[in-house]
Amino acid sequence: MILSDRALQEMVNSGELKIKPLEPGQIQPASVDLRLDSSFLKINENLMEYMTLKDKPEYERLEQDEIVIPPHSFLLAATAEYIALPDDVTAFVEGRSSIGRMGLFIQNAGWVDPGFEGQITLELYNANRLPIKLFAGRRICQLVFARMDQPAARPYSGKYQKQQQAVGSRAYLDEENQPAESG
Repeated sequence: MILSDRALQEMVNSGELKIKPLEPGQIQPASVDLRLDSSFLKINENLMEYMTLKDKPEYERLEQDEIVIPPHSFLLAATAEYIALPDDVTAFVEGRSSIGRMGLFIQNAGWVDPGFEGQITLELYNANRLPIKLFAGRRICQLVFARMDQPAARPYSGKYQKQQQAVGSRAYLDEENQPAESG
C-alpha cells in the first residue's frame, strides 16, 4: 500500500520514519520531495580504459553548489536528506516530471530496501543535446513509500548502509567477485 501524506507526516512525527533535514512542503500527497546535495562523483575517464564489475572504479569527487551535466553524460549525485526506513517500509525513487521534461533521467536503481539508512545516491543522465545546470538545494526527485505486509526478515544491511555523500559503485565487492572458500 502506498503511504499518504498524512501517514508519512505521522511516521516522521513519531520518529518511525527519519528524513533529515525535512522542510515544510516537502511532503506531497503520496511522496516526499528530496533535494540535491552538493556532493557529486564522475568517472575519472583519464585513469581507466574501461570499467568492469570486478574492479573498483576510479571517481573524481566534486563538492560544489552548481554543476553542469554535458549532453549525453552521466553523473552520480546525493540527496541532501539522510533517511532511515523502518523494517516494514520500502521506497521507490522517482524523478520529478518537470525535470524529466528537460531530458534529465534520475535513478538510484529505483528501489530503497526496508531498513536502509543513509543519503540516497542518484544516477543522473542528461539525455538532451544541451547541457543542464543543476543547483544544490533544489528539489530533484521524490520518494514514494509503501508499507509491506510484514517486516522484512532480513532488513537491508548491505554495502551502501549509512552512506553519506554520493557513493560510487561497489559491484567489485559482490559475492561473485570474492574468492570461493575452500573446505
